[in-house]
Amino acid sequence: MRRFAELFAALDRTTSTNAKVAHMAAYFEAAAPADAAWAVFFLSGRRFKRLAGWNRLAGWARAEAGVPEWLFDASSDVVGDLAETIALLVEQTAEAEDAPLHEWAARLEGLRALEEESEQRARVVGWWRSLPPGERFLLNKMMTGALRVGVSRTLVVRALAEASGLARDVLQHRLSGRWTPSAAFYAALLDPDAEQELASRPYPFYLASPLEKDPAALGAVSEWLAEWKWDGIRAQLVRRAGETHLWSRGEELITERFPEIAEAAKTLPDGTVLDGEVLCWGVEEERPMPFAVLQKRIGRTRLGPKILREAPARFLAYDLLEAGGEDIRAEAQRARRARLEAVCEGRFSVSPLVEAPSWEGLAAKRAEARGRGVEGLMLKRADGPYEVGRRKGGWWKWKVDPLTVDAVLVYAQAGHGKRAGLFTDYTFAVWGPGETPGTRTLVTLAKAYSGLTNEEIRELDGWIRRHTLERFGPVRAVEPAHVFELAFEGLRRSKRHKSGVAVRFPRIARWRRDKRIEEANTLEQVHALLATHGG
Repeated sequence: MRRFAELFAALDRTTSTNAKVAHMAAYFEAAAPADAAWAVFFLSGRRFKRLAGWNRLAGWARAEAGVPEWLFDASSDVVGDLAETIALLVEQTAEAEDAPLHEWAARLEGLRALEEESEQRARVVGWWRSLPPGERFLLNKMMTGALRVGVSRTLVVRALAEASGLARDVLQHRLSGRWTPSAAFYAALLDPDAEQELASRPYPFYLASPLEKDPAALGAVSEWLAEWKWDGIRAQLVRRAGETHLWSRGEELITERFPEIAEAAKTLPDGTVLDGEVLCWGVEEERPMPFAVLQKRIGRTRLGPKILREAPARFLAYDLLEAGGEDIRAEAQRARRARLEAVCEGRFSVSPLVEAPSWEGLAAKRAEARGRGVEGLMLKRADGPYEVGRRKGGWWKWKVDPLTVDAVLVYAQAGHGKRAGLFTDYTFAVWGPGETPGTRTLVTLAKAYSGLTNEEIRELDGWIRRHTLERFGPVRAVEPAHVFELAFEGLRRSKRHKSGVAVRFPRIARWRRDKRIEEANTLEQVHALLATHGG
């Protein structure tokens, strides 16, 4: 545990990619296989489901530290991270125990089996008392499922490749899908001759980069294949050894949630892997249903006739990664496309190509996207292979321009991690009707935490501290004085929101210093956008 805590601290101290890879490679070279397996688990973004809630941990920590609730909350507000607050307030009273990382993982998993809160508390407090602050902090993050290390799985694979000498693409594939951290798993992961069971395993996904330049800079339009960018769940459909496995991009197995897709996949030849999109799309419909309809299926494990009828699912294929048990990702996009159409004929729909003789023609097609229920266009180099991760050059997403509104900042909350101690999470409102005729009031519309520069964040943080009207725990109500342009991908009706509208992927486009709050958009204007562009 101590060496992993040291690795965590070293990764947190540097912004250099090469330094992060070097730190991880050194750890993997020296760590015992069982510890290295759990390090891969945590470093690659996997985590325990929450073993103990933050409120429960905070209550135990207040009692142990002898700190009143108001002072604990104020301390947490200043520190900006509850795990760190606990680590700083609860003192070590027992001799430090340097148990291996895999032992701590087993202890944490055992915490779930304790039914009585008193038993959980005694166990956790004992751990706190036996660990130095850095390891206490890490333990809290592990318990709550909030451990974020600041490295991508791609960097973890680079480090493993340096430590083992294996090719990155081999390691990427072996780390895809479900696996359980253990010494045996780690040994097989790095064994060049290991015959791993890959029947259910997906390939690493290829991710497109946003196109932020004139598409003409990509070369001749004839060198590219264009498709619609669908607004669904990116997934791989794996048919091997007579079984079907549907994997989301987050490498979650979702086969049981979409039984109609699994049933249709039984007709695929064995040794077939398709890349595509899960959408809700009625048989007689010309366009997919809004993403909000698909969300009704995402969190369900039991699917009754009503939900299957109201949210019918379809798999729309747009790439072929394996055919006849052969990995064909190195083949050109155009060749894979031809093979995809042959495999899917009579079985699954294939994402249609969007054709135009020029970039201007494609731009005109792109302008139709929102009316078709899609997000824009995908551009794929015709002679390009299927890569791993977000490698620029081969796949671009050319999305439609976002919808925007001007809204007023009304609430702020401190961020987390490196933004702890700064107010970086904001709530915005637009003008709605007041309680009496002829009056207006601000109605909350959306939360956003990205889009400002570091300089703007620091400036706004200082202003928020000077102009706080009320406090609600970590949230501050501020004087309505600043207008921001918010950008978002779409909006839908929502009974859960006071405005009656939920916006999708909101972010700050710019700080409208040129506008007074009276000039912000109205709820009526937002509902007009909903009528035109909403779902």
